[in-house]
Amino acid sequence: MAASPAEYVTHHLKHLSSGHDDAFITMSNWHIDTLIVSTLLGLAFLTLFRIVAVRATQGVPGKLQNFVEILVEFVDNSVKDSFHGNRSFIAPLALTIFCWVFLWNCMDLIPVDLFPLLWAQVYGAMGHDPAHAYIRVVPSADMSATFALSISVFILIFVYSFKGKGVKGFTLEFLTHPFGAKLLPANVILNTVEYLAKPMSLALRLFGNLYAGELIFILIALLPWWAQVIPGLGWAIFHILVVTLQAFIFMTLTIVYLSMAYESH
Repeated sequence: MAASPAEYVTHHLKHLSSGHDDAFITMSNWHIDTLIVSTLLGLAFLTLFRIVAVRATQGVPGKLQNFVEILVEFVDNSVKDSFHGNRSFIAPLALTIFCWVFLWNCMDLIPVDLFPLLWAQVYGAMGHDPAHAYIRVVPSADMSATFALSISVFILIFVYSFKGKGVKGFTLEFLTHPFGAKLLPANVILNTVEYLAKPMSLALRLFGNLYAGELIFILIALLPWWAQVIPGLGWAIFHILVVTLQAFIFMTLTIVYLSMAYESH
């Protein structure tokens, strides 16, 4: 493992990736750890909800069924308050985003050395140098994951714009709103910035909060073990609020953006 504090932090912030391209934007280097962890967490979410759906009873529900029903009702009410069209797709989408992002964020509460140490043992057993066994398990602290999710929402914004307003209505609104047809260039510039800001704000807000949280846990882990308890416990308790709040914000903004896209101004 890393010998100095700087090397320790750097080691914990490197991904298990398909290549060695460290460019800020690249299509040749895939973060394998993010892909695997995101997929496993998504499968865990789907499996849990599938089990609850299959075992659901009309009698007295169990604790798990009761929890899932409360969560589904909460998300459905959130969608109902903001989106006034057909909710048959939006409500499941919002539920999926909230649960998936929440699980992503919860990985930040796992001790920072646990997975790196386990992966170093496996990596060494495969004949590689354990010092180069890199892995990160918080998908929401990876900008590629948060942007992938926000770009998916960005695409849906256009889908629901065309669905709610039609191609003609969308084009007319894009060219004439908010200043009228006489200021068409200003309208185009303003609306372009507004559309681009939506996926940027979704991705960067989630990434920034969870990356900072992960970094603080790493810095706390640099302290002697007896000095980690109070700051580590305090930050973990506070971070539980951040984990939940960021998942809720991402879900809520997704609903609001799709509602704005669907409705005419």
